[in-house]
Amino acid sequence: MIYSLYSALLRPATPALEWLLRRRLARGKEHPTRLGERRGIASAPRPVGKIVWLHAASVGESLSLLPLVTYLRQHRPDLPLLLTTGTVTSARLMAARLPAGVIHQFMPVDHPDWVARFLDHWRPDAVVWSESEFWPAMLAAVRQRGIPAVLVNARLSERSYRRWRWTPRFARAVLSVFALCLAQTKTEVTRLRDLGAARVEAAGNLKYAATPLPDDPAARAQLTQAIEGRPVLLWASTHPGEEDIAVQIHQALRRDFPQLLTMIVPRHPERGAAIAAAVITHGLSVETRSRGQLPAPGTDIYIADTLGELGLFYRLCPRVIMGGSFVGIGGHNPIEPAQLGAVVVCGPSMYNFTAIQAEFLAAHALLTVTDTAALLDLLHAQLQNPAAYDAIGQAAVAWTGAQAGVIERIYAALVPFLPAASDHRAT
Repeated sequence: MIYSLYSALLRPATPALEWLLRRRLARGKEHPTRLGERRGIASAPRPVGKIVWLHAASVGESLSLLPLVTYLRQHRPDLPLLLTTGTVTSARLMAARLPAGVIHQFMPVDHPDWVARFLDHWRPDAVVWSESEFWPAMLAAVRQRGIPAVLVNARLSERSYRRWRWTPRFARAVLSVFALCLAQTKTEVTRLRDLGAARVEAAGNLKYAATPLPDDPAARAQLTQAIEGRPVLLWASTHPGEEDIAVQIHQALRRDFPQLLTMIVPRHPERGAAIAAAVITHGLSVETRSRGQLPAPGTDIYIADTLGELGLFYRLCPRVIMGGSFVGIGGHNPIEPAQLGAVVVCGPSMYNFTAIQAEFLAAHALLTVTDTAALLDLLHAQLQNPAAYDAIGQAAVAWTGAQAGVIERIYAALVPFLPAASDHRAT
């Protein structure tokens, strides 16, 4: 009944959804030659035999799911894999990092006809969804077709949990699609069970299974030479408002550290030019990576507005301020810089990574501040005595390395839901 009502409301909205897709395309939020995929029109043929479909919403979720995709390819090379994501940025990242033989498509918009078109073409034999993106029309169609579905790396923040509790019947209907939910923590196990998930187990966080972000050694050597001898701060995955904080912090610290270089990696690289223009209004010198520039001796702010180079900058700078944690976004993944030994500082808004933050703090592998004044004091102390903070970076490497076994646990739980190795069919 709930799904029927949802579908009944969506069908008349088809012209509005088409308009929204065109608008997103004009704003660069859709791929210009793959818009049909958002309507369920496949741009690749279905492989012969069984196929497993994995879905990740955006950049963070797809990077978390990547280790599982790689593990599946290694242990089940006979099994074709389809990965869907919902953003252009995630598609570009996956194009560069997916193992050979894995097909990428954009997730169709959750319209019942577009969902049916997608499933009619791909006919997945098992579905693996990650984290907390639930599309009702798609999940209803998966259940109606009897496709076994598993939710991995399940995450449900306190805020999302409270919202779902307002619609208990809808929550139960959505979660009942999954034959198994593999949650990140015991807290999520409790929340998912309360909302109606039938079988939930705590398996750990797939983000710990990710291999360290890649980098280009030649580019790193070039940048290392350009900034040689200068103290450096790195703001990673920033959002609007955080660049202003970075500039204010830089201006305050420059009084005692005149050679300071602040690097900013915006979460959305297309914002690079606007950030640079704003920095100039403060009377600071700025260079941008997308224009092929390197930091000059007098550069104050270096904007790394390119895609897929965070691994380079995490290796280059041992002091990382986590974006998204100072403007109410909920933070970003601290595991990636921690794997590379960075001393990570998070602001007051880390609600998307509450459990991970608590684990890091217990391991003395992370620093947190409550506001920008505290951040300024902490960064001043780090720059004054960097060696005093080395133990935090070392603890970060040790902690993340100790959690990497999560991939084996998740794969073992998935095996009963995967097609048998000898079981094939023609398309």
